[in-house]
Amino acid sequence: MNIISNVRTQVPLIHCITNYVTVNNVANILLACGGSPIMADDAQEAAEITSICKGTVINIGTLNARTVDSMIIAGKKANELGHIVVLDPVGAGATTLRTETTFHLLKEIQFSVIRGNISEIKTVYQGSGTTKGVDADISDRITENNIEEVIAFAKQLSKKTGAVIAITGTIDIVADSSKAYIIRNGHAMMSKITGTGCMLTGMVAAYCAANPQNILEATVAAVSAMGYCGEIAFAQTQKENAGTSSFCMHLIDAVSQLDDNALIGGRNIESRE
Repeated sequence: MNIISNVRTQVPLIHCITNYVTVNNVANILLACGGSPIMADDAQEAAEITSICKGTVINIGTLNARTVDSMIIAGKKANELGHIVVLDPVGAGATTLRTETTFHLLKEIQFSVIRGNISEIKTVYQGSGTTKGVDADISDRITENNIEEVIAFAKQLSKKTGAVIAITGTIDIVADSSKAYIIRNGHAMMSKITGTGCMLTGMVAAYCAANPQNILEATVAAVSAMGYCGEIAFAQTQKENAGTSSFCMHLIDAVSQLDDNALIGGRNIESRE
């Protein structure tokens, strides 16, 4: 596996129209994983910026009407150029605006990957949902009891959208229309800092942009890498008897030091046909 080394060698430029609450950490995690971030959300430059990038992130975390047009312009330009486009439908299902915007984006843009929590992805699948703010509804949690059902709808959604589907939470599922991976890396402390999901979406875009012929495997690598680095960060934070701010710092540090061999040794994944 050379997915991470490809990122570090190619240094893909990733255009992020993303959540302004987490934009700094998204930029930092992209730099840490070997990519290069650019954040530009004005419609007048969206196409031009996208044209010089290898990947585009569309994240509706801090949704407003002004940036929706920019998202569509950027997504269409990326599609025209054959570049990676990743959707993070933050809070889809929580409000009518978020849900309708998600489906508008899906209609206008062909996404390479759709990454969200279980409630957000169920909303994309069903057309409505019970997302609580930007967090998954507890009733939607992925467990060992419902994991086969989640895999089935992830595969169906991939077939419908043509995108790899990444469902992240305590247990992560990454699937295309024919194959799925179950990932059991991560730590609960990751939910105590803002933006780990947004950060992961940026990493997914960088990993896929550097490995465009292996989008499923690149997405799996990004998801497992973030989870594994969360484990490393927690161990270091606990060793220092530190808190959440230190955890965030150690998470970025761990991503910056990760290579393919370390990920192979630390990831906890299984595949399902």
